[in-house]
Amino acid sequence: MKLSLLALSVLPLLAQSTNIVLSNDDGWAELNIRVFYDLLTRARNSVVLSAPADNKSGTGSSDAPATPLTKPCEFNSCPTGSPAQGFNASNPRLNYVNSYPVTSMRYGIQTLSPKFFGGAPELAVAGFNVGANLGTTTLISGTVGAATEAAKRGIPAIAFSGTSGSQIAWTTTPIPSYVSTYANLSVNVTQSLIASGKPFLPSNIWLNVNYPSSSSSSCTSPRNFKFVLSRINTASSGAAADVTTCGKTRLPTESKVVGTTGCYASISVGRADTKRDASKAEQAVVLGKLSKILSCLPA
Repeated sequence: MKLSLLALSVLPLLAQSTNIVLSNDDGWAELNIRVFYDLLTRARNSVVLSAPADNKSGTGSSDAPATPLTKPCEFNSCPTGSPAQGFNASNPRLNYVNSYPVTSMRYGIQTLSPKFFGGAPELAVAGFNVGANLGTTTLISGTVGAATEAAKRGIPAIAFSGTSGSQIAWTTTPIPSYVSTYANLSVNVTQSLIASGKPFLPSNIWLNVNYPSSSSSSCTSPRNFKFVLSRINTASSGAAADVTTCGKTRLPTESKVVGTTGCYASISVGRADTKRDASKAEQAVVLGKLSKILSCLPA
């Protein structure tokens, strides 16, 4: 499947160029992150990839010093004995770190960003993950761990996750349709946030974006999808109201959004220090910034 930016939603935003660090928990050589990197770069952003040498799914916010490779990187993308951090010989912006997603994101921020950007990144993105990260799963997700690590360090961050797919190598051809769809949607959200102007997000805030299943017969194109502002978790009894939108003072959970028939994708606003839902005021900031791409669930 040929890769292309979603013309209607992304192309008007191409004049905005931003320094971005990209990570994940599925590994630096997984297809999703490589396609996402390519499309972010085609959107004229300056991107550096800093991700685990191997699959580190489900490791949350684990952190440890990187160590030399005692076995090959995933999909034999680097040999046994490779250094603790390394890069693609033909593109030094593609970097692995033999440790956790949090460690990889921090390496991208502290070491790679000064090298390639001359300073800190303007934005951090993680994913898009193989499999959804909904509700309490955010507490153990390495993709979320990478995004929240950036947000805690003052870098606005977004975690992306897609329901469909499995872990496959960056060399896979043809590119599955769900990969292209999720990549285009992720660039759309990223560019929409960039177009909203700085500061991109309030301090200590990250976005959790989840996509429903996509296949050759269902939710086949980025144009089929609608974004809905959501909550990470169900609100407890007596909890303060959420931002008012779609005629309601309580946002739907991201699980409800993704589970609704009709290709609905969720965008939740979270606090990096807790990985839980942000306040009404913080939700309102995101609602204002992303209003052009947000929709409502059917009544």
